[in-house]
Amino acid sequence: MKTFKSIRWLLILSFLIMPFANVSHSTVSAAEEMSDTVILQMNSKVMVHNGVTMNSAQPVTVQNGTTFITLSSISALYGYKVSYNAATKEITAANDYHDLIFKIGSTIVYGDGLPVKIAIAPYILNGSLMVPVRTWSNLAESTLVLSGKQITLSWNVLKQPTADFAVEPGEIIAGETVVNYIDKSTNPSSQPYVQDFYTGRMDVFPAAGSYTITRQVQDVNGLWSEPYSVTVEVQPQNMPPVASFTTDKQEYRLGEKINYTDLSTDDSNEIVRRTWTGDDDVFFEPGLKTVTLEVQDAKGLTHSVTQTINVTDEVLYTQDEYYKLFAEPGVKFPMESKNVLDYPSLPYKIQDEGSQFVRSNSPEVLEGEGIAYVSQLTGQVRFMFHNINKIGYPVKIYLVATNNNSSSVTVSTGSVGIGGPDPYVDKSGKMAVLRYMNSLVARPAPTTTTIKPGQSVTLLPEISRIPLKQSDVFTAYADLYADKELTYRVVVVASSKDPIQEIPNLSILERNDVHVRGTFNKANRAIEMSDTLGEEPEVIMLGDRKMDTYTDGIDEITGQLELNTGNFGVLYKMRLQHVAPHTLIALNPRGGIYTGAFIVNGQVVQAANDGALKDNGQAVALYRTGDSEESVEIVFTIAAGSNTPIAMLFLPMPAKRL
Repeated sequence: MKTFKSIRWLLILSFLIMPFANVSHSTVSAAEEMSDTVILQMNSKVMVHNGVTMNSAQPVTVQNGTTFITLSSISALYGYKVSYNAATKEITAANDYHDLIFKIGSTIVYGDGLPVKIAIAPYILNGSLMVPVRTWSNLAESTLVLSGKQITLSWNVLKQPTADFAVEPGEIIAGETVVNYIDKSTNPSSQPYVQDFYTGRMDVFPAAGSYTITRQVQDVNGLWSEPYSVTVEVQPQNMPPVASFTTDKQEYRLGEKINYTDLSTDDSNEIVRRTWTGDDDVFFEPGLKTVTLEVQDAKGLTHSVTQTINVTDEVLYTQDEYYKLFAEPGVKFPMESKNVLDYPSLPYKIQDEGSQFVRSNSPEVLEGEGIAYVSQLTGQVRFMFHNINKIGYPVKIYLVATNNNSSSVTVSTGSVGIGGPDPYVDKSGKMAVLRYMNSLVARPAPTTTTIKPGQSVTLLPEISRIPLKQSDVFTAYADLYADKELTYRVVVVASSKDPIQEIPNLSILERNDVHVRGTFNKANRAIEMSDTLGEEPEVIMLGDRKMDTYTDGIDEITGQLELNTGNFGVLYKMRLQHVAPHTLIALNPRGGIYTGAFIVNGQVVQAANDGALKDNGQAVALYRTGDSEESVEIVFTIAAGSNTPIAMLFLPMPAKRL
């Protein structure tokens, strides 16, 4: 129900019962700062509402000393709606706060049901009801100011508050999360709310589900906001994951493969870690074997389960037989080292290919900034970089090419493989070879650079993207082709410096007597064998310095002849025309630790998947032929940080048993 405060209407009544004459003779107060203003002119239809000019249905008129205005026109500006009751001949102007009732010819006006006596009754002018302007001003709670023939009415439009709010945080867990309610409401009155009413609000929601929170506010004018609701989804409490697994059997023979099936679950399906203990694929000693699986969810909760497997003393496969049959490519397995020495070592011939190769590996340990190598080359060239930073601060290695010709040179980049920066030399060497092998398989589109006469540019931006910190190892392989001669410089400078600007200030780094730097003209080696391999255990020895001798070249800085010790950076291409059915091709290191990667019939195989081969008591599976004879192609390069010689094994597989 629409109500007014009693004192407010007593004041209005006291004004209205006073004997007002013409507005021009009335006493008026200065207009307060109001939200709405309308300016009227005597004897004019023009109304200027908040700066917008419009016309009233009838002009402002004076009757018997009293100024009248058209009810329909003025009430619209105030937000009142006008209606006519034909039975009672009453005209009502109403909004959300007031009902004002006028009757033609009557000096009684009703404001929200209370009668008010006015001096002169409303009348009809050309079909429009005309009401005294002061009567309207007082009933509509306005301020009236008269200046000459200009009348100014000012009033406040009561605006409804809004009850907007937000709920934080975004994820709410039942029984755990303390909920914050963020006030985003607006209140045009700028006064505190008389009432702020929530339904469904809780600081902690007890159970998972969908909850709707509704808010309404009431301002000092008694106005209520529209209800505003927010629905939140409350998640159940995070429960620990449940570790579970099965095996296809509970009892196994020696050398029998065990299949583990992980059945672990998590209420949010967010298992982020699985840690197995004792889950060997196969056992070669009898007894009870304990296997444990621990799982962890995204919230850090863990659970583990342990099962026992019985391994009998019945033999399905020996250790040697099992790995020959089932070791996947890239998987390493134990090898009886002395057996390898008993296998026939197959002779082979090497066809050297004339591609150029630069090895920048001396000094291997960098102890100062400078130029590590300089070479003048044209055509196809492979670069190998392998260094350790012991300078004491971060540095970068750059390849700078200078065009000393009178015409431009076009240089393109082919396959690239980078390892490091990394604190471990074998890891850096392995990743560089692995990525280089992957790049050879992918055959990326060349990146082309044009170098103008007299210009120097840095090539291979990949190698200098990340600085080498103290003790970091860096290894890289890269293939380039230049259509004219270029001077290549391997430049080592602090990570903040420009290598090209620094070249005039740099000296040549001194080589050492252990490692290699130089330019070599036999970068690729082809080995082709037409014998049938694998009918009996056989071996091809690589890097043995007998059949696989070191390539020779020259240190272009000193003019010293150079042997490419270890043949690092040389790309080997083996084509084995006849490999017997059911043959395992494996790799066994003979000189110590070995790691890297091989391309076998177009597929990249790591040596090994889980790291490196530590010694000659381990081997890694590379390939296994099927039921018929196959041709096998193997491409590789010796990884920096590894040792030679290496033995390529061809081992007949035993028959499978059930």
